[in-house]
Amino acid sequence: MKDIVHIGSLIQNELRRQDRTNRWLAERINVHPRTINKIFQKNVIDTQQLLHISYAMGVDFFEVYSKLLKDMPKLGM
Repeated sequence: MKDIVHIGSLIQNELRRQDRTNRWLAERINVHPRTINKIFQKNVIDTQQLLHISYAMGVDFFEVYSKLLKDMPKLGM
């Protein structure tokens, strides 16, 4: 199955929507600010890290995958 979700882009877009900085997120998930740019490039992310990001930003990024899973029969996967 090809990658359908680019989670890094979703995180980046949400961070910008919230008008927050990379440094803000880095401080909340306890990583170096440069790491945030690396996260934005990922199309796959560790679930523990995604949990921390979701909590920090107040967004359930797992919901993206849950919705996709529910739609898979419709997509013919």
